[in-house]
Amino acid sequence: MYASTTFSGRKIGAEQSTLWSSWVIQNETEKLFFSGDSGYSDHFKAIGNQYGPFDLALMECGQYNELWSDIHMMPEETAQAGKDLNARAVMPIHWAGFKLALHDWRDPVNRVTTAGELLNLPVITPQIGDVIHLDDTASAYGQWWK
Repeated sequence: MYASTTFSGRKIGAEQSTLWSSWVIQNETEKLFFSGDSGYSDHFKAIGNQYGPFDLALMECGQYNELWSDIHMMPEETAQAGKDLNARAVMPIHWAGFKLALHDWRDPVNRVTTAGELLNLPVITPQIGDVIHLDDTASAYGQWWK
């Protein structure tokens, strides 16, 4: 369990009473990073320096607003966090499951894939049920959301 920055408000009267975290998941040959909900900060670079590189980073991307920067990343920050982690590829998560923000549901994935291209960082976007092979994260999943 590693750093993440968000807030805790799971029940009334107990705000900030639970923890939040990110995760490093690894076996003998592969290493994944799971961001959990998080705002962007230098903790991604620290995790990347200490535990990277990662084969794949599953990164929170969606339900954002500039006023919520401490708890949710903008899509461009999601891509930058993947770069900070020394990830070979990023898979945006949390972007089409439910709606808290006013952006279009396609906006997060459109923006993070564009940012990934600018950073030379592959962004993979499988559909639910697709198989991901960590030794081949360059496989094209297409822009199925368009």
